[in-house]
Amino acid sequence: MRAALSLLLLGLAGPALAQPRVSPAPPPPAAQPANPAQELDRAFAALRTAPDAEGAALVERRLLQLLAARATPAVTLLLARGQRNMIARQADDALEDFDAALTLAPELPDAWLARAQANHAAGDSQAAVNDLQQALRLEPRYWTALMLLSQWQEERGDFAGALRSQEAAMVIYPMLNGGAQRVRELRRRALGDDA
Repeated sequence: MRAALSLLLLGLAGPALAQPRVSPAPPPPAAQPANPAQELDRAFAALRTAPDAEGAALVERRLLQLLAARATPAVTLLLARGQRNMIARQADDALEDFDAALTLAPELPDAWLARAQANHAAGDSQAAVNDLQQALRLEPRYWTALMLLSQWQEERGDFAGALRSQEAAMVIYPMLNGGAQRVRELRRRALGDDA
């Protein structure tokens, strides 16, 4: 009787034993997309603490990529066309391109910076400074905007303002090529030969 029962159980279990059920492997964890704001913060921190100029230049390139990545393809196209117009010394055409880019992406510091340069080239220094200020409101760590502001302040004879802007850029980017020399020169011009 036991033998018959064993055979019966084996017969019923046979197909199941022959083809064991294996649960499928769990899918690999999805790669978590990087948080753009956190990545930008980390890159700015790395720029501030870079041990040498070469490392800082690598971080700078990455930062510029991160800042540019915020633009849509249409805005990128408008900015590129505006830059070509700037190279061709056609500031009015460049302003049209940058205005269109800002209509599409008013939160993009690069677009404000580009329009500031076009306004400066067109001779509208107040509009240029206003655009730089807007770029800095959107990204206060944008050292390029601070450097331009410093240059324009120096052009106007505001050496103390130029020094403050350059020093602010150097806090963000201490390894800035030629930055320390520029600070020394502006300090001398703003504070006198004894500085």
